[in-house]
This record gives sequence, structure tokens and C-alpha cells, in this order.
Amino acid sequence: MSAGIIQFLTAIGEVVFLTKASIRELFRRPFEWRLIITQLELGGIDSWSITVLAAGFTGMVLSLQFAIGLEPFGASMYTGKLVSLGIVRELGPVLTALLVGGRVGAGYTAEIGSMNVTEQVDAIKALGADPVRKLVMPRVVAMVIALPLLTMLADLVGCFGGIIITVLEVGVTIRFVFEQMVETLWIVDLLHGLSKSVFFGYLIAIIGCWNGLRTYGGTEGVGIATTRTVVFISVAILVSDFALTRLFLAIYG
Repeated sequence: MSAGIIQFLTAIGEVVFLTKASIRELFRRPFEWRLIITQLELGGIDSWSITVLAAGFTGMVLSLQFAIGLEPFGASMYTGKLVSLGIVRELGPVLTALLVGGRVGAGYTAEIGSMNVTEQVDAIKALGADPVRKLVMPRVVAMVIALPLLTMLADLVGCFGGIIITVLEVGVTIRFVFEQMVETLWIVDLLHGLSKSVFFGYLIAIIGCWNGLRTYGGTEGVGIATTRTVVFISVAILVSDFALTRLFLAIYG
């Protein structure tokens, strides 16, 4: 077995054990409300602006491409249906996860990694506290809550941007496009996207914290770990998106 495969399996095992420890700390009292609320603000509320900007222009570009591409077939009027389905099922959760993952996941690694190389994590242990309880669990819980909310915001803004461009390019009314979107989307479609975002939120937090806790080598090591986190999170989101899509299609059709 090659060294790369061994390292990969070791990393998976470490993430699994860190997840198990986080779940255990979640049910221990007293509950860390303040830490979770702080992480919700830092990871969720502070990310709404970039989410709105990216989702709005993505919906507009997607609508423009569909309107032009469907025009030779006389099907431009169905642009709203395709845009809403594409955003709610795929682009909304995936794009939001990639943006938030790059911003928040890297921040988690940089913060915890800096604490690790300056021996602050060891100090927490010396005081009798659990670093998983203080550093990892609040971030995982906050991200699992925040990312679905950001995804819903991205869905709304993306669909709104799609409506604007569809009205301008195709020449239909806002009411017509809105009714098309409502007729196309079902509760299952929303569940597809939101279920993915819950899992993506977990991946962002657990990978960011895991890389932070295993950071070494001073400030240079923190930079390397931060870059590694962005890559790991992006790959994990894209791979799991395919797996979850196949799973949901098999379950819901």
C-alpha cells in the first residue's frame, strides 16, 4: 500500500474521531451557547454579502445563457424553469459552500493553527478544558446551522436575478416567470439543496478545525495548512455533491 493511500486513510480516521468527539461534547452540559452564537456571527452573518453577490450574478448569467441557448428551439420561455431548478438543486448549495468554505474554513484553520503553534491549545488542555469542546464543536454546530440559511438566501437572490434577466431577454412578464418557477419547484427540490448544505457545512467546519489542530512549523506552517484546507474543502464538496445527488435521485427520483 502506497504512502499516499495510508496518509489518506489516516486523515479519514482522524476526521471521524474528531467528529465523534464533537458529537459527544454537543450533548454535554453546560451547553456552549455563547461560543456557538459567536461562531454563527463570524461564519454565517458575516458571509451574507458575498453570498448575495455571487448568487445574484450567477442567476443572471445562467438565465442569459439559457435564454440565448433555447432561442433557436423556440423554448426561451422555459428559461425560468431551468434556472430555478438548477439554482435550488445544485448551484445554490454548491456555490455557497465553496465560497463560505474558502472564507470560513480557511479562517478556522488559521485561527486554530495559530493557537496550536503558539501552544495555546496545550494551555487549554493544561487548564483541564477540552479543545474539542471549546474550539471544534461550536464551529461545527454553527456551520451546520448557518450554511443552510445562507443557501436559502442564495436560492432567493439567484432566482430573483434569473427573473430579471429572463424578463429583459425573453420579453415575458415577471408574473409569468414567477409562476413558472413555482410550478417547477417542489418541496423535494428544496430538500435536495438544504440537505446538501447541512453536510457541506459539516465538511467545512470539521476539515478547517482538523487542519488547524494538526498545524505545526510556525507561521509558515499556518499558511501551508490554510491553503491545504481550501483545497481539501473544495474537493470534498464537489465529490460529496455528486454522491449526494446520486443518493437523493435514487431515493426521491
